[in-house]
Order: sequence, then C-alpha cells, then structure tokens
Amino acid sequence: MPFPEMVAKLGVGIADAQWALDKNSIAVAEELASEDNAIDNFVIAFKENTEGQYEAQTSDTPVTLLQAGIAPTFYQFSEAVIEVEMDITTTDETENDVSVKAEAHGGWGLYGASISTEAKHNRKFGKEVHGSSTLKTTLVPVPTPEGFVPDRIPANTGDSGE
Repeated sequence: MPFPEMVAKLGVGIADAQWALDKNSIAVAEELASEDNAIDNFVIAFKENTEGQYEAQTSDTPVTLLQAGIAPTFYQFSEAVIEVEMDITTTDETENDVSVKAEAHGGWGLYGASISTEAKHNRKFGKEVHGSSTLKTTLVPVPTPEGFVPDRIPANTGDSGE
C-alpha cells in the first residue's frame, strides 16, 4: 500500500474509532443518568448531633448515579505511529560467451584462411522487495467534559447559617 494511502487510512480509522468511543461514553452516561439506576436515601453529608455522633443526612429524592458523581470515562488517541521497513535486494548478472573459430585451407599454391567469431552477451537484472509496516496508537483517558456531570444541590435541610 502506498505510504500516503496508509496515512490516510490510519487517520480515518482513528476518527471512526474515536467516534465509537465517544458514542460508548455517552451511552454509559445515559445509563448512569437513568432513574432505573437511582439510589434512594443517598447520603449527602454526615452531620454531628448534640451528643457528638455523626448522623447521615440523605437526599429527599432518589439520586441517579450521574448526579451522585459517577461519570463515564472518555478516551482519546494521543499518538499514532506508522513504522515502515523495506528490504530491497537487486542483482545484476552478466554472461559473456565468445567463441572463435579459425580455418586455414591450402593446396596447389592457393592459400585461404578464415576466422569467425561469435559473441553472446546476456545481462539479467533482478529486484526483490520485502516490506512490512506496523501501526501503533496510544489511547489515554481524558477528564469528563466540563458541565457533563450536573451539579448536586442538596435540598434545604432547614438549618440556617450552613
């Protein structure tokens, strides 16, 4: 695969994966916000009584897990690395084949000679390419987006000055 195409596919893959991660975190948030998972008598504080003991102060209404401060985890890709290794081998082979033939003829005062040569040249080129690539990504948790978890405002307990 050409390198630019590999980089493009990595980017699109990370974007698709990030979208899936975000959708998953939102689905978890919806589950945490569901009243089906609400906690009755949620302890919002411990208040010291006149005898020096602490008593649990609970909410008047059920509290969802999201309201109780349990937030979904969000993730993001912090790094992406493409490592490409290539091993290229080239060969160059030359064959030379030269043959020489000589003939001489003689007789009755006539003399003749001939020399013939034949040369063959053969050149071969070879190329062998081996490649491998590795894609590495780093995924890290990130803080829940600001404002994603609602503030909890406890009901007025009737005490003044607190």
